[in-house]
Amino acid sequence: MDYYKTDIEQLHSDLVAGKTTSADLTDATFKAIAAKDDDVQAFLALNEETATKDAQDQDAQGIAADATLAGIPVAIKDNIVTKDLTTTAASKMLANFVPIYDATVIERLRQAGMIVVGKTNMDEFAMGSSTENSAFKTTKNAWDHTKVPGGSSGGSAAAVAAGEVLVALGSDTGGSIRQPAAFNGIVGFKPTYGRVSRWGLIAFGSSLDAIGTLTRSVRDSAHVMNAIVGADERDTTTVPRAQEDLGAKIGQSIKGMKIALPKEYLGEGVDAGVRERIEAAAEQFRAMGATVETVSLPHTQYAVPTYYIIASSEASSNLQRFDGIRYGFRAKDVQSLESVYVRSRSEGFGDEVKRRIMLGTFSLSAGFYDAYFKKAAQVRTLISRDFEDVFKDYDLVMGPTTPTPAFEVGSKVTDPLTMYMNDILTIPVNLAGLPAASINGGFVDGMPIGLQLIGKAFDEATIYQAAAAFEDANDYKDQTPGGQN
Repeated sequence: MDYYKTDIEQLHSDLVAGKTTSADLTDATFKAIAAKDDDVQAFLALNEETATKDAQDQDAQGIAADATLAGIPVAIKDNIVTKDLTTTAASKMLANFVPIYDATVIERLRQAGMIVVGKTNMDEFAMGSSTENSAFKTTKNAWDHTKVPGGSSGGSAAAVAAGEVLVALGSDTGGSIRQPAAFNGIVGFKPTYGRVSRWGLIAFGSSLDAIGTLTRSVRDSAHVMNAIVGADERDTTTVPRAQEDLGAKIGQSIKGMKIALPKEYLGEGVDAGVRERIEAAAEQFRAMGATVETVSLPHTQYAVPTYYIIASSEASSNLQRFDGIRYGFRAKDVQSLESVYVRSRSEGFGDEVKRRIMLGTFSLSAGFYDAYFKKAAQVRTLISRDFEDVFKDYDLVMGPTTPTPAFEVGSKVTDPLTMYMNDILTIPVNLAGLPAASINGGFVDGMPIGLQLIGKAFDEATIYQAAAAFEDANDYKDQTPGGQN
């Protein structure tokens, strides 16, 4: 199976017509993983035996004409729990954790008939921007194995970009779907906060986390997002809404659409080649009948420190459950209860996780709460208001997803502040709880760069409309690692 030359709709048509079977697709997927993953290092665990049986069961019951996702393989980021399949969050702390239940999104994918083929590598507990913080392996960029795939959903992004799978799920706390999608030249979609259940997602920042998709095309993303959205009584942060087709506006003209291009998104620190591609994208939107105008989001400059205080504080709270007592890694030869806590957490967590726990604990501590966490929460409100003001007059906000193309493996891992700044263009979206997508915006020095489209809350449909129009106007998604097209 050549995933570079097909999509969900074509595979569904072939399945319904009997030109292929789910068992054949699943077998081809594992063969592709076997052939490519030694180089890419995208997967932490494979689900071959169960996936093969699930695929055979799908074939036995038949693929219904209206079951678009039935029989199609999918990979899952390893912080989304999967019944009877290891879920480690790429941490020594959970190295042997096998859940006894599925996350809500996994339940919904299984109900849609998708076949879970394995779990993908990530930065430990989703804390990182390069998938170099995994306790188990370093994933490589699908286009250039000397470069990082981005993070924290780097395994999912690299697996899709390398043609190992057609679809993968990821999680996005500050850009962790969109940034690796940009680095790998694919489509990464983060929904509105509350649109998709987080039940069964190992929490990092509870007010920021969102589960979304990584796919080769905009249309594939809409199909999978439609399957996982919806309120969940087990997650009280989900928002009850009537069933809607997020891809309903795909194919419609964008003539008359108003798009904002913040001057802060093309400012200092943005690579000249990236700026050139985004300006070219703006001209393309204008040529298709949209209006693109420069605006200001003045509090963008405070997004990174605001995010790292809030996210780290929430992480400090969420990760306190991993203590060597209830579950997770437990240090050996401990002599006291205190040493159980100290040694289990010291040995079980990696450096980046410990760094953020310490930052978060400090920000929440007596005497510092008002100066740090409370102030960050206030600035978060200002960032949200910036978007609200712009969306009074515009349908979308556009800009680069990342300031640069993918960087070299090892080049920033010892400089956390520089690494954190790589997320400056994606973080504001999570702070405001808005939907956003990263699509292939072209190439700089042979590496893909991301075009980010940000929408109003619960207006994913307009993002998909504009993203599909741009995708159709270019051949970027047809250019693949290794020069295949």
